[in-house]
Amino acid sequence: MKFSIINIKGDKVSDITADKNIFAIKPNNGVVRQAILSELNNMRQGTHSSKNRALVKGGGKKPWKQKGRGVARAGTIRSPLWRGGGTVFGPEPHTYSHKLPKKLSKLARKSVLSAKALNDEIIILEDYNLDSHKTSQFVAILKILKLDNKKLTILYSGSEVDKLEMAARNLHNVSLVDSKKASAYDLIDCEVLVIDKNSIKDLEHTLRD
Repeated sequence: MKFSIINIKGDKVSDITADKNIFAIKPNNGVVRQAILSELNNMRQGTHSSKNRALVKGGGKKPWKQKGRGVARAGTIRSPLWRGGGTVFGPEPHTYSHKLPKKLSKLARKSVLSAKALNDEIIILEDYNLDSHKTSQFVAILKILKLDNKKLTILYSGSEVDKLEMAARNLHNVSLVDSKKASAYDLIDCEVLVIDKNSIKDLEHTLRD
């Protein structure tokens, strides 16, 4: 699978041949769906909670004697039947995590990358060497590349992206993702996927069978 490599000025500088088993397979939409649902479930905090009668403060003393008053028996003012009492079968903290098999996860990411490549939604940049960390300069680069009105996921390789991170962090339509940690959701949640030359190698190394 051959891609053109461009610089931040929009000029073509060279070509790169990517692994066809990663960027040119037949997309498996069913597997992609499973992967996305799994990743979205794993994002859930699961911290919703309510208090049962044992957790509500107070109510340790029996409000009145058991017999003789002609009213219902009561052992605590924190009974679920009383106002201010506990909740019966209320929500409790629990995990929503769903583990996806590694082969399925890889196939989902390959499918997304192949679908993006098929629809010309991948742009390969030579590098992200910016002269400044200012957002205005980065926005100007996006305008040159005709990406200023697109939702972007930018994959980067390595840790030397301080300027890029500072320039892009205030842009609501731009997400920066480490290419070694990119999930199927990261790859699919964009209109255009921007990848630097080194990130292609990371993706091939991570997704190779």
